[in-house]
Amino acid sequence: MENIDHVLIVDDDRGIRELLAAYLEKNGMRASLAANGRQMRAVLEQGAPDLIVLDLMLPGEDGLAICRDLRAGKFRSVPVLMLTARSEETDRIIGLEMGADDYLAKPFAVRELLARIRAVLRRARMLPVNMQVTEAAQILSFGDWRLDTTARHLLDADGTMVALSGAEYRLLRVFLDHPQRVLTREQLLNLTQGRQSDPFDRSIDLLVSRLRQRLLDVAREPRYIKTLRSEGYVFSAAVSVLGEAQ
Repeated sequence: MENIDHVLIVDDDRGIRELLAAYLEKNGMRASLAANGRQMRAVLEQGAPDLIVLDLMLPGEDGLAICRDLRAGKFRSVPVLMLTARSEETDRIIGLEMGADDYLAKPFAVRELLARIRAVLRRARMLPVNMQVTEAAQILSFGDWRLDTTARHLLDADGTMVALSGAEYRLLRVFLDHPQRVLTREQLLNLTQGRQSDPFDRSIDLLVSRLRQRLLDVAREPRYIKTLRSEGYVFSAAVSVLGEAQ
């Protein structure tokens, strides 16, 4: 039996919830609905969806707080597409900082939302061709860190797991697969999100900043991710393979 993508829609506007659910179901997906964080968590108790469409402007506990909570808990790997009521860059930046995988400003066309959902799901389920490895799943070591590419766990020197969002994991894999190589923002955006950048797109810079925080990397004196002005970023640490992941 073919798997059907399950999308959880969290929006306080009943009309929007029902419209999106009908459109997604018409296009071969299954939709669950929630008007707020409490209802969302009740749905999550039944099992993790494949993706969450999360409205930023919710009453009470807003979308940013919910997204931050998701990224800190057991549903941290579930992709989040955030809906913003305004198109200001600040909303998009904050959403990405909280761990959203993509964003879409209201009002939007449902066809565009469907395209974004499919793109995020593709990115979550496979690595780009030039990132794929032919060997078995690995434990990659760099500096004080290890990355289990099967479980997608980042482990520090003491073996403590550090949670990564899907976008953070994809960016780290790009860096680990291309160490000591200058990667432009355009290349990183294409490899991690499968789309082209525009002159005002800061999503890669924000994602690099988040990943640096996870790695305890200081931007002024980085051990791992160095910024090259007007060029991009380079992962400067040596990367080794410890063995196959269990």
